[in-house]
Amino acid sequence: MLRPLLFLFAFGLKLSPVSIFAGVHGNLCTVTGPSVIDISGNVNSVSDRCEYTLLQDQSAGFTLKANFLERRRRDVSFVDSLTLDFSEGADIQLLQGQMVMVGGSPVTLSGSVQTFNGVGLSKDQTGVTANISLNGSSVSVFFDGTTAQIYMDVPVGYTFTGLCADSSISLIAALLLKCQLYNDAADDTINPTTVAQQCGVLSAAPFSSCNIHVDPEPYMAACRSTLNKYPAVDGLRCQFLKAYAKACQKSQATVQNWWTAAKCHHPEPICQDKCSDHEFCGDIHGNTDCRCRAIYASQYTEQNRLGGPTVCKDNTASLTLVGCLLKENGIDYNHLHLNDKTCTGVMDPESHMLEFSFSSDSCGTEVMTNNSQVIFTNAVVTRNSSSDLITRQDKVYIEFSCSHPAPELQNVAFNILDNSVKVFLQSGEWHYSLTMKAYSDAAQTQLLGPKSDVRLNQKIWIVLETEGLDAEVVSVVTDSCWATSDESPTSVPRYDLITDGCANTADGTVQVMGNGQGTSNSFSFNMFEFSGKEPSEVYLHCQLQLCLNKNNICEPGCSGSARRRRSLRYRRGAPALISMVWTP
Repeated sequence: MLRPLLFLFAFGLKLSPVSIFAGVHGNLCTVTGPSVIDISGNVNSVSDRCEYTLLQDQSAGFTLKANFLERRRRDVSFVDSLTLDFSEGADIQLLQGQMVMVGGSPVTLSGSVQTFNGVGLSKDQTGVTANISLNGSSVSVFFDGTTAQIYMDVPVGYTFTGLCADSSISLIAALLLKCQLYNDAADDTINPTTVAQQCGVLSAAPFSSCNIHVDPEPYMAACRSTLNKYPAVDGLRCQFLKAYAKACQKSQATVQNWWTAAKCHHPEPICQDKCSDHEFCGDIHGNTDCRCRAIYASQYTEQNRLGGPTVCKDNTASLTLVGCLLKENGIDYNHLHLNDKTCTGVMDPESHMLEFSFSSDSCGTEVMTNNSQVIFTNAVVTRNSSSDLITRQDKVYIEFSCSHPAPELQNVAFNILDNSVKVFLQSGEWHYSLTMKAYSDAAQTQLLGPKSDVRLNQKIWIVLETEGLDAEVVSVVTDSCWATSDESPTSVPRYDLITDGCANTADGTVQVMGNGQGTSNSFSFNMFEFSGKEPSEVYLHCQLQLCLNKNNICEPGCSGSARRRRSLRYRRGAPALISMVWTP
């Protein structure tokens, strides 16, 4: 992820290059957490999420940059990665989990030195080391994911710029670069006295044996500055102790068994390269794992959510949950499923986002209607096994739903094309087609067309069907069908075949099949012509309604003279008028 890079010269601020001089701090720069201890022993903190120049040698065409990101708090940034930027040749990135990229591609390192673009790279259990030669002088960069230490074995008079030359410029840069700053509420669990004691161990045994070689005060100051704002979690206290011990080691004054006396892990557990960009390696319920970064997590936690909003499309829905938030809340995603326990989430191996998806007719989805809305509802729940004697999983119930306007057919009229009439329609989220076909046989295999020879009193079958509508949600009801002698559906004379969803009882040849039982239906009648009309053409018109399935009330109640009107029993959509013409 690209960050604003500190180039203070562009703002007109003149910085004088710093020359190396003989002395204790003359060849060491330490960046740990938000703190930068420059070669003069001065300590300053980075409070934003910019990318800063630690070391720049313009004559050699080399710049060492550090990227700072937040962790548990938005207002405290930690060094998160380093970039060795060369004016010629591929850049090298030292990332979290001891991952290394050369020219944008990952490389595998070991204890043996491998050379890339003139840089010697190696890795052991403590971190990654990069050795560089600048104009014949050696510079060593060490990074373990929490601390960067730059050792410069260069002659007196060597000059360079950057935070390692003067860490105070980080305070100026925050104003000049206008990087976003946050101001979280103070942590009232932090005790300054306790913090002073925790950091003060650097002046006591076993660290005191190194105090004459490396001044502990800058490290204690950096420790106090950070722990007075940020809780001592994720091994943060030990991080400052480790940085000091590493500085002592470089000065040939190794501190023996300090991790045992300080009760620190050795080596510190790491997450390797499994954390995504919005995560960092930290402690979760006593285990080292990927936690959510505070700024990223806040968009969910401030709304008391574990993921994004439901994504609805047509008759499907999906819900994405944030993997690191699930972990932090003690939820194992392997124990989650939808109403149907066979429908589990899919975890993205890169982003660590868990996605659940369902359609209106799968995964135990409940379909309801509310006035003119169709609502699909499902829930993410915890696996419940009666065979388990104990459980360590909290119960989870996350209900999510999609609400769509009920699909409505529009008023339309058609000319016959080939052997059928078809139109494509759209209503809100719904995309579907409506088709009318005429057949000369009950098996609906002999399709009638404009050139078909239809005899009087010949029985024909009309099929009305839709595509793209969910039969679990809606049914198609043929409300009425009638014939006219010309193409206008309102012309006279008019002969009714179907009224109120039922066959015209005065015409014993009319039969209606499957009306209101799904997304298609049909009817049949014996062919006729209008008396005294020349040429004798018959135009057939049908009006369809959509009925929302609920308690199986979509099928018309047709029982002779006792048939009931459905107008009070189902929700009507705007009618679809479809017409067909042929000559008997």
